[in-house]
Amino acid sequence: MNTNKYLFEDAPIPKAVATMAIPTMISMLVVVIYNMADTFFIGQTGDPMQVAAVSLATPVFMVFMALGNLFGIGGSSAISRALGEKNQERARQISSFCCYASLGLGIIMAAVFLIGMNFILKMIGASENTIDYAREYLSYIAFGGPFIMFGTAFGNILRGEGASKESMIGNLIGTVTNIILDPVMILGFGWGVAGAAIATVIGNIAASAFYTGYFLLKKSSLSIHIKDFRMGSRIALSVTSIGIPASLNNILMSCANIILNLALADYGDTPVAAMGVAMKSNMLVVLLQIGLCAGIQPLIGYNYGAKNKERLMKIFRFTGICAVVMGTILTVAMVIARQFLIQAFINDPEVISYGIQMVIALQMSGPVIGILFLCINTIQGMGKALPSLILTICRQGLVFIPSVFILNGIFGLEGVIYAQPVADYLSIVLSVFLCLGLFKKIEQRKEAIASA
Repeated sequence: MNTNKYLFEDAPIPKAVATMAIPTMISMLVVVIYNMADTFFIGQTGDPMQVAAVSLATPVFMVFMALGNLFGIGGSSAISRALGEKNQERARQISSFCCYASLGLGIIMAAVFLIGMNFILKMIGASENTIDYAREYLSYIAFGGPFIMFGTAFGNILRGEGASKESMIGNLIGTVTNIILDPVMILGFGWGVAGAAIATVIGNIAASAFYTGYFLLKKSSLSIHIKDFRMGSRIALSVTSIGIPASLNNILMSCANIILNLALADYGDTPVAAMGVAMKSNMLVVLLQIGLCAGIQPLIGYNYGAKNKERLMKIFRFTGICAVVMGTILTVAMVIARQFLIQAFINDPEVISYGIQMVIALQMSGPVIGILFLCINTIQGMGKALPSLILTICRQGLVFIPSVFILNGIFGLEGVIYAQPVADYLSIVLSVFLCLGLFKKIEQRKEAIASA
């Protein structure tokens, strides 16, 4: 049984954080490698239009992962709080609900994508040079939608009960499968973007098979059995109240990327390709810090459910220090290696020139962006839906999207390139303000109980 009581309640803070966060960070590192591999091997075709097509299509693909996070992050938060309250049966019901809800919604979304393909391609701004490639890529991704959503959801669900290692293994299986198949299908078979999409789907099927086997072999204290499926007793609400803001964050990121690509497309297909490569490179900085902060969310949720504010705060402070140190080191490394990174994807002089400038712009918030992710995951772990929703719509919606339009109107292409760091810094300030407010309320509630 994987409740990991010692880890949640008594282990030294550095050990608890490392045990939960390192496997999650490794999973994120593998995701970075997988995303880079897709772009790298497509870049080896020597066709910037295929690179641009995948850059245009990636935000749409991310919608499936976003909806998987609805049940994954929402479910993980609800499960860790239930375990903190010593309610094992509720934790099993939550995980079963997340299993069938993610599969069902995955099937519905696959049908929506296939039926609405022409509208989607028009919406993301595919040009006559990229539309056929984007259509090919997204058609295969749509068929794999249920597996993408299930695999994304249960990578998070396992962390909710403390099984970070098993979550990492499932992620590794899916990603390594994808990476191995990429060169075979993209270059060996000459399938280009279609090969990249097929490899992605097969990788997600492999990950889903591992997670299913993990439950069938009864290695988990949770359940995917239909007899445990429940929507009542506020189960669906406890998952979606946190899952919707979390998934909305990913969906807004996709929308923001689409709007960014539309703004860049006014300056030609080359800036779109360059930003796609730059953002792939920047994923190393961003996803490792997301992995660190997402890894500790079950610790936050458990101790919040157990009303152990002192341990919760120690976890928060220690993780914040780790995030800033790691972010600074990664940012410096990225700036130093910027030309090599861009050139490694595609050896096109114009793409390289744009890409170097874009990498530098994206790194401007690198040292402190982890603070934002720490605050978001802490708020989600505590089950605070409204503050989580506010942060979600702020960074990629209320701040970033207007920044693209405003800075584009004032500074042109330069303004579009620097919109993301502007949005990041404003969101970091708001996230700290919201987190400190919640901590103050917890302290006031604790004092009120003590004086009663």
